[in-house]
Amino acid sequence: MKKLALCSTLILAFATIGASAQTGGQMGGMMDKMDTPAKPLLSPPAMAETTLDGAKITIHYNSPSIRGRVIMGGLVPYGKVWRTGANPATSLVTAVDLKIGTLSVPAGNYTLYTLPAAPGTPWLLIINRQTGQWGTIYKQDMDLGRTPMHYDPLPAPQESMTISFEKTMNHSTELHIKWETTDEWVKIVAEK
Repeated sequence: MKKLALCSTLILAFATIGASAQTGGQMGGMMDKMDTPAKPLLSPPAMAETTLDGAKITIHYNSPSIRGRVIMGGLVPYGKVWRTGANPATSLVTAVDLKIGTLSVPAGNYTLYTLPAAPGTPWLLIINRQTGQWGTIYKQDMDLGRTPMHYDPLPAPQESMTISFEKTMNHSTELHIKWETTDEWVKIVAEK
């Protein structure tokens, strides 16, 4: 009786191993994936969206976090073009012609970069015509233009970078980029 039980157990074990070998170990791989919780992205995707004059304006970006690092003047160096987020380039899609700061921006698809500067010196917002690239691929000859931004200090450190539209009215809004203790912003007006 014990020999029969042992033989049955061995046959079942070999059948399981054989089935796993035929499927390339897919079941075991699937079980491993199911047992392991997904790791959260360090810089998850985010979106800012608003409507001016009935037309949508959308920004897609990835939101990095401080995670104990020095951000302004460190990870985000002054005087060098910054991708203004993480991972893929930060995109701007507008269905209406805009005046962003001093720049006229026709309806269309763009990439946003910034040129950070030390406190007391205005940052520049860069509107670039190249789209779909990785965030660190910047071609200055594709710039539509640059416009100065305004600075406000945040009252407390903000862990994750955000891009938002604030003080939105029918024809105008403010684009804010906030991280650490920095709030850089620029006025946006729908052009008629």
